[in-house]
Amino acid sequence: MDVMQLQQDGAELCSACGVICGAVGAGRLRIQGAGGNGSHLQPAEGCSSQPQPVGSTDSAGHWGRLRPGSGVRERCVLYIKPEPNRSRSRVVLGALRRGPAAMAMRGPGGAALRRRSGGLAAARRRGPAMAEDAAVRAQAEVVRRLKHDKADPDEIAKEVAKLLEMKAQLGGDEGKHKFVLKTPKGTRDYSPKQMAIRERVFNAIISCFKRHGAEVIDTPVFELKETLTGKYGEDSKLIYDLKDQGGELLSLRYDLTVPFARYLAMNKITNIKRYHIAKVYRRDNPAMTRGRYREFYQCDFDIAGQFDPMIPDAECLKIVHEILSDLQLGDFLVKVNDRRILDGMFAVCGVPDSKFRTICSSVDKLDKVPWEEVRSEMVGEKGLSPEAADHIGEYVQLHGGLELIEQLLQDPKLSQNKLAKEGLGDMKLLFEYLTLFGITGKISFDLSLARGLDYYTGVIFEAVLLQQENEHVEEPVSVGSVAGGGRYDGLVGMFDPKGRKVPCVGVSIGIERIFSILEQRVEASEEKIRTTETQVLVASAQKKLLEERLKLIAELWDAGIKAEVLYKKNPKLLNQLQYCEDTGIPLVAIVGEQELKDGVVKLRVVATREEVRPRAGWCEGDQLLDPSSHPIPGQPWSLIVPALQWCPQAVHCKVALLAHIFSVVPKGTGRLEVRAGD
Repeated sequence: MDVMQLQQDGAELCSACGVICGAVGAGRLRIQGAGGNGSHLQPAEGCSSQPQPVGSTDSAGHWGRLRPGSGVRERCVLYIKPEPNRSRSRVVLGALRRGPAAMAMRGPGGAALRRRSGGLAAARRRGPAMAEDAAVRAQAEVVRRLKHDKADPDEIAKEVAKLLEMKAQLGGDEGKHKFVLKTPKGTRDYSPKQMAIRERVFNAIISCFKRHGAEVIDTPVFELKETLTGKYGEDSKLIYDLKDQGGELLSLRYDLTVPFARYLAMNKITNIKRYHIAKVYRRDNPAMTRGRYREFYQCDFDIAGQFDPMIPDAECLKIVHEILSDLQLGDFLVKVNDRRILDGMFAVCGVPDSKFRTICSSVDKLDKVPWEEVRSEMVGEKGLSPEAADHIGEYVQLHGGLELIEQLLQDPKLSQNKLAKEGLGDMKLLFEYLTLFGITGKISFDLSLARGLDYYTGVIFEAVLLQQENEHVEEPVSVGSVAGGGRYDGLVGMFDPKGRKVPCVGVSIGIERIFSILEQRVEASEEKIRTTETQVLVASAQKKLLEERLKLIAELWDAGIKAEVLYKKNPKLLNQLQYCEDTGIPLVAIVGEQELKDGVVKLRVVATREEVRPRAGWCEGDQLLDPSSHPIPGQPWSLIVPALQWCPQAVHCKVALLAHIFSVVPKGTGRLEVRAGD
């Protein structure tokens, strides 16, 4: 059977002459005539293509075949079937109006697409919505084909734009296609309550870092792909690569350590103690209930520079101990090992040099799976001999302290390996320093600790929360590793043109896992968490006192006092007090008609509803008397705030008195300086 075939890029109906104009290659073709034997494919003005006659259709319904002129660049193929009493030009016009999707559906190569979508015609019979959905799938197939054939990028972009437009139109039908609002896999939003917990944790960690003399830096959230390539071993597959933008291949940062090393090399820095808190990204399988995400924060502390052995390493372990103790997460243990000891152990056990890193990644799983599974992986999947695997098993199940180090120094095999001997010597020195810091009770020398990152060269460590019973929940709370780090003396040299090394050691706090356990505890205990730091609410007891409230709160803000006011002209006093209870605001300053007449502001403790009346002698002239000389029986000054005296002789009196209660003391000429409260 003959087929009428039209090959072209696109077509449109000419408003002037009523014919179909289609762009084909560099020229423009024009199809005219009312069908039958007289129809021809005519070149548009200025086109060099030669017209070809169109075959006719007979009474049996055979199709004529239409061929474009020579030299025409092929793009899309459209098959058109004439219908009774319908001119050929109208048939062509109707098909062209359906666009490239119809062309793809009707071509011989579109058989698979026809099977998948059921055909546009069948879809139209089943309803407009299904027809639109089939058209979207057909357009997607057009885009896929163009990409597969490596077509012109501009043409691909054009078809992609059409696809997106079709999807947008399809999604615009309310009630038929619902858009699901959600965050991407492995990410989440954080409520004010969660952020309040996070802020406390961040403050505790930053305070520890600053206590140890660290400076803060920041680096871009994405790096050149070549910066991150080859630094993470088998974990490199977890790096998020970005689409090519302007010729630069970019990746989201996997951690904060490699960008730090790049920063040192680029700026030729050889000595720094820094901390960095920022988000990193890993294309991992998230377990969000256990604090594992694809987007998460890391808190890093690093010491870079040439120093005597193990002193900076010991300080990093001391920092881990301080942070986990301050956060009161429960019992924890910090495991330590050395990559030199691991490499020496693999060598004496008969592991080929080429398999060191892959066997190391298997050993690193021992904290999650039993030895039998690790051994099976090393032998079955990674081709290690059973004898070598058994020798490794004798070592990696050892853990202890100085006694174990002394024992291994006498081991007939390890003592003969240079790398292992160096690592054991430094490990012994490290434990001596940790003894001076008084933290060896929480440190364990563990030969199963491997940490899979390729850039570690010396001491490595990892802090884990020990499984514990929680009084608020039936299930024990355990989220595994919450900190890790080690020495990476060669990483900076990878970025330096001359290969100059800058010795570095650092620790990264697994902040998301810490957040996870703290949030679980807060939920279980039903503890009420304040999400603001407001100290006082300025309220009114009667109507039409908005101006007085705004004047007072402006003075409090200027004095550095955290205050709020409700955004209503005439709020009810009960509603204002209820707002204080809901948000945890401890105090309310009440302005009323009687208070204005008396020149005072009445203060109330929200929790007890107790009001404090003004007293005589609060101030003399421009001098504020010591409030401790007028104590309120049974109430410390940190809990009860006396009334503010509106003293005409001391304009700052009322502010200064409230400032005193909030640990804000007057200094100089009425200016206020904030200090920590008792």
